[in-house]
Amino acid sequence: MREEYFMEIAITQAEKALLEGEFPVGCVIADERKVIVTGVRRGTAGGTLNEVDHAEIIALRNLCEQKLPMEKNDLTIYTTMEPCLMCLGAIILSGIPKIVYAYEDVMGGGAGCNLAELKPLYRDARITIVPNILREKSLTLFKKFFRTPTHDYWKNSLLARYTLDQ
Repeated sequence: MREEYFMEIAITQAEKALLEGEFPVGCVIADERKVIVTGVRRGTAGGTLNEVDHAEIIALRNLCEQKLPMEKNDLTIYTTMEPCLMCLGAIILSGIPKIVYAYEDVMGGGAGCNLAELKPLYRDARITIVPNILREKSLTLFKKFFRTPTHDYWKNSLLARYTLDQ
């Protein structure tokens, strides 16, 4: 299945982030045939905290830097964790019509947001969201992250407890 193929690549990106001590979120933007750009979470390792450089935002920046003519309606964004509200908004504004994610973010995920209650820019967005693609593989990475004593990001949070209880 195409969704699993591209999610495997996103999980590989998340594994790279984890090896660098970062929160294990990886992202891929692809068309029907190939990966266009990737992104990994930055800003959670080494005691610093940057809440802007999420994997999806980095992938969207990388897409902008491509400066290639492309039909955004043909793109899908694959991410190892449900996008937060910031990332969901950026994805909607980018014009990418489909989000596929692996693991739900019970603490800050935006996929369940009722867009119908928002302003027209977001309310009128035509976006498809597909959850739980390779969820268990992504869950394994988050468990590794939260079980590592030196990783302080979201330590003892609702997300950490939910993840480790599975």
